[in-house]
Amino acid sequence: MEHTRRFPKKVEAQRWLDETTAAVVTGQYVDPKAGQTTFKEYAEQWRAVQVHRPTTRNHYEMHLRRYAYPSFGARAMSEILPSDVQRWVKRLETGDPQSKQAPLAPATIAVAHSIVSGVFRAAIRDRRIISNPCEGSKLPKSETVRVQPPTTEQIRALHEAMPARYKAMVTLAAGTGMRQGECFGLSVDRVDFMRRTLRVDRQLVKVTGRAPFFGPPKTPASVRTIPLPQVVVDALAAHLAEHGTGPAGLLFELDDLPIRRVSFFQRIWRPTLKAAGLPGDTHFHAMRHYYASLLIRHGESVKTVQARLGHASATETLDTYSHLWPDSDDRTREAVDSVLLAYNLRTAESDTA
Repeated sequence: MEHTRRFPKKVEAQRWLDETTAAVVTGQYVDPKAGQTTFKEYAEQWRAVQVHRPTTRNHYEMHLRRYAYPSFGARAMSEILPSDVQRWVKRLETGDPQSKQAPLAPATIAVAHSIVSGVFRAAIRDRRIISNPCEGSKLPKSETVRVQPPTTEQIRALHEAMPARYKAMVTLAAGTGMRQGECFGLSVDRVDFMRRTLRVDRQLVKVTGRAPFFGPPKTPASVRTIPLPQVVVDALAAHLAEHGTGPAGLLFELDDLPIRRVSFFQRIWRPTLKAAGLPGDTHFHAMRHYYASLLIRHGESVKTVQARLGHASATETLDTYSHLWPDSDDRTREAVDSVLLAYNLRTAESDTA
């Protein structure tokens, strides 16, 4: 009986040749050697050419160094699989006793995953790898936590407990909704006492290895002019009369220098919270929430609140504060009843005639 001879190696070689030829013709071919670059090596090259603000550069470097490089840094880009990424996500969620890495919050994991995914997307464009192993990852869900602004009594307690040199900062933040960096970077030339307005066009920025410096606000929409309530005007005027200005005309300083956030938190903010009897996890940002709640309570529109806070969109404002707007159930009932109820009564009268 004559047996048919098979050539599996030849068939596989032909299949590989056909697939490679097709990839070359369609422009999708990736040299297998290109993916041998380690993740850390490529990520550092990628990070060096990104057009980021200093704070964002610092943010990316920190996330890669702390969370990505320990797992992927020494591995070749092409060897990292979707299952590897999923195990990494799980390890970030549960913590790693060996490296003493505590469990991370879902929001932090999402940021780290997004940065790593961005590195792989760039590698695809550079023809280093074929696909992004971060695609399809299952990330832990973040619980939606509604903003709970502090009460007026808590703001008053904070003001009373704050050292005299920074009392005006409490009034400023609670009365304008300015971010911490915007308050730290406020100079006297940005305040128009006659027109009672304040111009926000920069903030004081701190990144690792550098002294604090002026940088742009968080987003382009954060550049804004805020109408100043009289209570803020009076507080700033009294502060200037008693304490003057610091470097570059700054209203607030620490040790005759621009304020560093960590130093302010440890030496001023944390002791003040304790003295005021406020929860230890109360952030400076709480005064911004308080300001927003005041505007909403007094009937300001979404667009006005957005403009005052410097949000990039009304959607951001609604996502953060929609639960603070007064309930509209009664207005809904009145709107419908004003038309349909009267019509139904007339119909009922005509039916009994």
